[in-house]
Amino acid sequence: MKRKILIIDDDADLAMIISDMLEDHGYDVTYAGNSTDAFDLLENNSYHLILLDINLPDALGFDICRELRCVSEVPVIFASARTSETDRITGLDIGGDDYLPKPFSMKELLSHVNALMRRTYGFGKEDKTVKFGNISVDITARSVTKNGNAVNLSLREFDLLAYLCEHPNVAIPKDKLLSEVWGAFSAVEPTTLAVHIRWLREKLEDDPASPVYIKTVYKVGYMLEAEI
Repeated sequence: MKRKILIIDDDADLAMIISDMLEDHGYDVTYAGNSTDAFDLLENNSYHLILLDINLPDALGFDICRELRCVSEVPVIFASARTSETDRITGLDIGGDDYLPKPFSMKELLSHVNALMRRTYGFGKEDKTVKFGNISVDITARSVTKNGNAVNLSLREFDLLAYLCEHPNVAIPKDKLLSEVWGAFSAVEPTTLAVHIRWLREKLEDDPASPVYIKTVYKVGYMLEAEI
């Protein structure tokens, strides 16, 4: 599965160069040139990392990060020509995970992106497969089998299952799942999450009415209960 990065920067030429470089190294990159477009994208998509400029035509990157941190823990790298100590401290204090001053080399940027991805998700070059019971989930290839037979999942069903697999035996709040799977600013209702959980149980559990793996945690959310 390609890891998704959102670039928010008003320099379209630089963003294109960065996008080409990151895509050459296996990332799926989306670009927004202002905060309005960025929030539109964040309403309907989830990302593994955000590369954020500070000076945007309609907002400050600091403000975007503050708002984002109210609903999501997605890693943020500030990439800005503003290099003062005050700006760097502000960027980190409000929730940024890294601060890369412009100009920077593509090699340096890639190193920062890869390092933050590893720290946050444990992503490496190896394929990542999670197995529990008679179910195997290949997160890299985005494929699922049960008793050796392929299970067809929708895009959102797989994203939801993959997130649960990456956080096994942890009770994940409903709003956290909605934010990470559907997008930080998505208007999706909790009932949509419940429906997708039901569909996953119907496809994966031997008895969907009494799930063994995809458990409901009362007054919290859901959890993948499995020895992984």
